[in-house]
This record gives sequence, structure tokens and C-alpha cells, in this order.
Amino acid sequence: MVGTCEAIASGGTISSSDFYKAASAFIHRWKLINSDFPSWSWVPYQKLRWISSDDKVDGYLSLEKICLLRPQEEKGGCLEETDIDGAGNNNEYLDEATLVPPPSDQEVHYYDFHILHCASYSVPVLYFRAYCCDGQQLMFEEIEKDLPSQSVDTLLNSKWTFITQEEHPYLNRPWFKLHPCGTSEWMKLLFLSDASWFNNEIAIERYVASWLSVVGQVVGLRIPMELLKEVSGSQL
Repeated sequence: MVGTCEAIASGGTISSSDFYKAASAFIHRWKLINSDFPSWSWVPYQKLRWISSDDKVDGYLSLEKICLLRPQEEKGGCLEETDIDGAGNNNEYLDEATLVPPPSDQEVHYYDFHILHCASYSVPVLYFRAYCCDGQQLMFEEIEKDLPSQSVDTLLNSKWTFITQEEHPYLNRPWFKLHPCGTSEWMKLLFLSDASWFNNEIAIERYVASWLSVVGQVVGLRIPMELLKEVSGSQL
């Protein structure tokens, strides 16, 4: 069997079982570093009762009801340095997602983010949806207005980055999806650019964080740089 390091180095991919391990390590590290922020969680997929299965790692990462303000409104104070320092004590936290209560006079949209393992490409894939305070779903034209300007440029100009709408594999409802067609290529480049990845344990622990550090920027969700530092022995 090909090891994790070999799989990432040769193709930038990760197996479903290693994805579960990577997700568990990511959740653990996220809670340690961002204990005052909303936490990612693992949602196991509940199979039909009469179907027997030994697969205990089928499921997805979830972060829900994250408040985003439109880029031109960020100067209103929701991303003030004091808010960030008071919650995380980390000046490197550059998250576009507003994780503090917004002013009542600003238009607020909520986002749900799910990270699934894509069997076709053997890489993670980001699904998301957006809605107003009353629960009304947002169309992509409205979502585009929430995205940072550089994200819109990336979606227009990058051959590897585009968003589609399709059925959520677990929820059977329409969600937006950041297509994973180019993921393995740039994950391979990330791996080859950092010698510390040449260790199965470190490669698994850092895979999801490294992937999200790139993918999250497209939808305005960035992660603390602390998550990308070398770690070992993390468990859920």
C-alpha cells in the first residue's frame, strides 16, 4: 500500500481513511488555538440501519452559521484588532469571517462550510451555502458580493478555481461547491516545497490545514497561521 507521503508527493492526494485522521487532527488543533471561536466538528454519515458496513470514517467536517459582512462594510468595526486579539491573542489571525456580533445596522449573511472527501479526485472538497437572518438562501450573484475582491478575480482568471452548484452528497440538497479538479496539483507543490512534510504523521496532521489555507481564501475564510506550524501527536 502506498503511504501518505508517497501519495501526496506523487499526486497530491489523500485517502478517505487518512482524510479522517487529518480532519481529526485539524479539529484538535483548531480547538487548542481558537478555543473562543466557533469550532469545526466531524459529522458522521448515518447509513441505513439495515445496511451493514465496517466504514467508521464516512462523514465530513462542518463549520456552520459563520457571519460574513460584505467587504466594503468591514471598516465598520467588526474586524477590529481588539476583537481578534481578545478572542485569539494572535495577530496572525487574518480571517475574513466575522466571528464577533455585528452591528445591528449592517446587512449580515450566514455561511455553512462543509469539507468532504472527494472519492473521484482523492482530495478534500469544500461545499458551502449562504443565507440571510430569516433563513432565505442566497443566490450566487449575492454571494459574489460578499467575497473579497481578490477572490472574485481568482474565480474569473484561474483555470483551477471555479464554483458550481450541485447536490450535497450527504444532505441531498443543492449546495455550492468549489470544484476540486486542480487540488491535487497544488497540494503536490505544497508538499514538495516543505521538507517537513516527508513524515507520514506530519503529512496527515497538516494536510487539511494546508489545503484550507488556500481554498478558504476563495470564499473569504482564512485560518490562523499557527495551524500550519509543525505539530505532532495531535488527536481528536
